[in-house]
Amino acid sequence: MKQSVKMIAGNWKMHGLGASLVEVDELAASLAAEPTEHRVIICPPATLIERLSGKAAGSAVEIGGQDCHEQVSGAFTGSISAGMLVDAGAGLVIVGHSERREGFGETDSLVAAKAEAALSAGLEPIVCVGESLAQREAGNAVSVVTAQVKASTPESGPGRRFAVAYEPIWAIGTGLTPTVEQIAEVHLAIRTALVERFGEFGGAVPILYGGSVKPSNAAEILSTPEVGGALVGGASLKAADFLGIIRAA
Repeated sequence: MKQSVKMIAGNWKMHGLGASLVEVDELAASLAAEPTEHRVIICPPATLIERLSGKAAGSAVEIGGQDCHEQVSGAFTGSISAGMLVDAGAGLVIVGHSERREGFGETDSLVAAKAEAALSAGLEPIVCVGESLAQREAGNAVSVVTAQVKASTPESGPGRRFAVAYEPIWAIGTGLTPTVEQIAEVHLAIRTALVERFGEFGGAVPILYGGSVKPSNAAEILSTPEVGGALVGGASLKAADFLGIIRAA
């Protein structure tokens, strides 16, 4: 399924101080001068969400969080709820990124609970899935990813906006990128899993690709069947690089 309006989301990870807000000024100004039909999203560290949402108000730039807790509130020191993200000005949130799954032991069921919490708070979750290099080399990429899709996406998803992001773990921040054929194979498998899980609604869920996306390879990746956008890491930190990806869509 080819989606004309793509989601181009930037994940700043643990990068960005107040001085980084000038990048959003530049991004918003460029999009005002040359509008795009695509959705442009920045997911900064939580410390910048409120300031960034103020900067982006009235512009084409949407703001998201990088994670949320599965509970509405409670004694969870250091955690941020979905409602807190909304209160700070976010409209979306990434859940289940491989760095959370691997570094913090997040399971499919926990990711699904976070996605549900996001939906309940009015956020649009971006649910991340992806295989390790060992899993790919063993020929298990498709089975691993489709199992994650079925177990990590929110049960109450139909009729509510959410996206899935395919990020092969071995391609994140390494400069390595799967071939277009490999990306197409996994995205088609994800689409099939979404339709099996959600019926007709599953055919419209955006499927983003993430993993060393940059201006030089964005056009080829974003024109691949079933690629409905990109989840961009390092290349989203500078407005000029991120704009190169947006324009390539």
